Amino acid sequence: MAASKRLRACCQPCLTATLLVLSLAGPGQAIAAGGDDDDKVAQSEYSLAKQAIKDGDYDVAINKLARLHEEDPNDADVLNLLGYGYRKTGNYDQARGYYLQALAIEPKHRGANEYLGELYLETEQLDKAEERLAVLDSACWLGCGEYTDLKESVDKYKTAKGIQ
Repeated sequence: MAASKRLRACCQPCLTATLLVLSLAGPGQAIAAGGDDDDKVAQSEYSLAKQAIKDGDYDVAINKLARLHEEDPNDADVLNLLGYGYRKTGNYDQARGYYLQALAIEPKHRGANEYLGELYLETEQLDKAEERLAVLDSACWLGCGEYTDLKESVDKYKTAKGIQ
């Protein structure tokens, strides 16, 4: 009986703290913390795809992202990176399609807007790149790297073309 009281006295604060943390995290976070093996595999594949992109191994990234896209066709982040991979391999039509799919799901997706803007610059469509810049300007009301990067690219493009 004494051991039982000590155990309750010892564990009660821990249990209370754990329940408090879980309640603050919200229901989605508590479930995610439990983790599903499929979620872990998808996160791992996504991380590997991002690393492949950083390494310039776009074909590997595209293959990993294509599998993830089959599993979840409405993941704007996966669509954005698919577009990036295809753009970097010179397949502008396919890249544009993936960026537009990402934007159909999440119109203010910062990455997709930036990269689509860069695609437009690479294909001599300044007006469309500036449209993406305007979307980023409204999406990044406190400023963001995507806006800054695309603005820099637009300015360099204009300078190279002698446009004011």
